[in-house]
Amino acid sequence: MRLSDSPEALFAELEGRRVALVGNARSLAERAEGAEIDGAELVIRLNAAPLPSPVSHGTRTDWMAVSVPVEDGVIEERRPRRVLWMTPKRKRLPWRIARRPGFALAPAEWNARLAAELGARPTTGAMVIDLLARSGARGVRLHGFDFFASLSLSGGRTAKDVPHDFGAEKAWVERLAERDGRFVL
Repeated sequence: MRLSDSPEALFAELEGRRVALVGNARSLAERAEGAEIDGAELVIRLNAAPLPSPVSHGTRTDWMAVSVPVEDGVIEERRPRRVLWMTPKRKRLPWRIARRPGFALAPAEWNARLAAELGARPTTGAMVIDLLARSGARGVRLHGFDFFASLSLSGGRTAKDVPHDFGAEKAWVERLAERDGRFVL
């Protein structure tokens, strides 16, 4: 029995679509991007997917991409068609998430390649950006990505408390946006 949908199934769903990828930067709460987010053809949110206001964050969630066990109540509130487990840390993957319809597991080799390129463990957001860069999505607009300048709505940790290199991720995303016009910061 195969629990995970294949990367090809994800790519088929992304093909030709305009995607809003919603990060968890606190600074997004100060902006009015909700209508633009909800107007995308596919909305992807990260981890616990905080929604402080429809004005700033919109209300739709088509996919949730997670690297931590998210409570069932949060998943039920967001009602995603898909939940993607992005981290290669398979031991942390709860069965209740893995057995959901539309579940997909990101290939561990994608994470390893990205970690080598960044010189640090990638964030969930970076892993999803990498997945989207591999896809045939027509356009990708990043919302709520300030590379930890305003910290995260997902918790109170600082950059010193996490194993990520936000400067390297910012430079990587900026280079991607320069060479691939589908990506807008």
